[in-house]
Amino acid sequence: MRGVGRVLVIVYAVMALGATGRSFVQIVRAFDQAPLAYSLSAVAAVVYIVATLALIGSGRPGWYRVAWVAIVFELVGVLVVGTLSLTHPALFQHQTVWSQFGLGYVLIPLFLPMVGLWWLITHRPSRTVATVSGVGSSEGSAA
Repeated sequence: MRGVGRVLVIVYAVMALGATGRSFVQIVRAFDQAPLAYSLSAVAAVVYIVATLALIGSGRPGWYRVAWVAIVFELVGVLVVGTLSLTHPALFQHQTVWSQFGLGYVLIPLFLPMVGLWWLITHRPSRTVATVSGVGSSEGSAA
């Protein structure tokens, strides 16, 4: 993995660390004050961990599918939690990773899944596997 893919994995890893740390502290210190918000932070942490691992292994079809599921779940979570945190603030009196579309994380949670999906679309494993193995290419072609 090179270039944008490597940067994407690093950003996901940083988000995984940040969300894990945040949710751990929230749950240990005051889970009874906001169980929904703090549980959502823990869910976000798990999603970021899974997405990071899946992106690393996304050259293989199984991990590619896991990456798709994790990143689509992340995008839906950010949109739903972000919208609800603005329209029903009583539900989210305490911040989560995805509250207000990730405003506490400089909106990275809003844009990261979009970049992740773009990367997955442009880096399908079948193309990479076919190119590396020589399948689909012929000698002397101008590919």
